[in-house]
Amino acid sequence: MKITDTGVALTVEDPVASSAFLTEHFGFTEHVSADGFASLEREDAGARVAFMRRGLATLPADQRDDHASGVILAFVVDDLEGELARLQDEGVTITMPLTAEEWGERAFQVRDPNGVIVQLVDWNGPTAS
Repeated sequence: MKITDTGVALTVEDPVASSAFLTEHFGFTEHVSADGFASLEREDAGARVAFMRRGLATLPADQRDDHASGVILAFVVDDLEGELARLQDEGVTITMPLTAEEWGERAFQVRDPNGVIVQLVDWNGPTAS
């Protein structure tokens, strides 16, 4: 098997709102969009994020009413404190403060308008090797 790209698709109530959030605050651009669907990308991220409206007929019946809960979109960044300050200045609510884990991960979280958790991460904690 050869994997040529990576992406995640999340079902939400309002794909337009989630798309706008990642565009405005995280520098993504819409790659493809249609009624009930938006696919976003960043050239430097190595992954695509898609949002699909709950109930969309193209989804399998057993998935149509699911909501992207329990999923964390995690993005590794170079300047965690700088990103935290930037998002706070932009009025984004920080839903998990900056924390440091014993395995070297440092992270904070925000939520998009549909409740999707976005976590910014670095591996610069005291035990990172």
